[in-house]
Amino acid sequence: MGINLIRMLLDQGHGVRSYDIAPFSYPEAGQIDVLQGDIRDRSLHDRAFDGVDVVVHCAAALPLWEPEEIMSTNVDGTRALLETAQAKGISRFIHISSTAVYGIPDHHPLVEEDAMHGVGPYGESKVRAEEVCGEARLTGLCLPVLRPKSFVGPERLGAFELLYDFACDGHGFPVLGSGNNRYQLLDVEDLNRAVLLCATLEREVVNDTFNVGAERFGSLRESFQAVLDRAGHGKRVIGIPAGPAIAVLRVLEALGLSPLYKWIYETAGKDSFVSVEKIRTRLGWQPEHSNEEALVRNYEWYLANRETISARTGVTHRVPWKRGALRLLRWVI
Repeated sequence: MGINLIRMLLDQGHGVRSYDIAPFSYPEAGQIDVLQGDIRDRSLHDRAFDGVDVVVHCAAALPLWEPEEIMSTNVDGTRALLETAQAKGISRFIHISSTAVYGIPDHHPLVEEDAMHGVGPYGESKVRAEEVCGEARLTGLCLPVLRPKSFVGPERLGAFELLYDFACDGHGFPVLGSGNNRYQLLDVEDLNRAVLLCATLEREVVNDTFNVGAERFGSLRESFQAVLDRAGHGKRVIGIPAGPAIAVLRVLEALGLSPLYKWIYETAGKDSFVSVEKIRTRLGWQPEHSNEEALVRNYEWYLANRETISARTGVTHRVPWKRGALRLLRWVI
């Protein structure tokens, strides 16, 4: 998300500072102010917040990290940033949350007023981080909170790299159950346009919590099939029995042999979509990309960068995830 937002901001003539624990290895490094460091390191906050009007907080420890790091980064790190922002009189602080705060839903579409039930350390940390944001908002800070669905676009890999790799090499791709469940994604460009609205519209309009997701989406099978069709090998999405597959994935996760975590495999075979009526009516936000368009756009970027991508693995969305036992799927699908 961060590099795509930076590119959008630069295109519109804004000054940008990046504050990230990872090295900034993109061509735009010479066009922005780069600060590398941990958001929990308060000794860097004077430098980070100097001259800033609006903060966009999208730093997070992701689900594959250790539970202690997830809680410390996502909750304590958010609290530390908010306390510095308040002390320095920052005018607006945009917090990027997640629809993971809704847990495993029992109804659809999900709306912003629904109860929050975080699943696993990551989901729990996102719930607690929102609670910290709510406390800061009560003190007078303008604090828009965005809850995006899983978003895709240039530079995005993580679990989606499995789909792109299978498609590129002429394999089918498995889904849990029939794959006919309605599943909403989001293009990163549409997400970042929501961020810009939160940064520029009137305070009383944006000082709230908003779901963000594609408006045009169908089943998970249809979304993934669009990528397989673009690959041109004539392969199809293949449904596998959900119950046995989830049981196996639970064991593999416990043994550290799968990058897929509970919230992914417990929701992938079920309907998963949120209402975006609030952000549409309040902010005038209108998404441009459907599920299929977002996935294919990301696949095109993957094809152009596959040689450099394949040499890296890790636990962030910038790189492919280590597949563990899932690498065997290539030989049976």
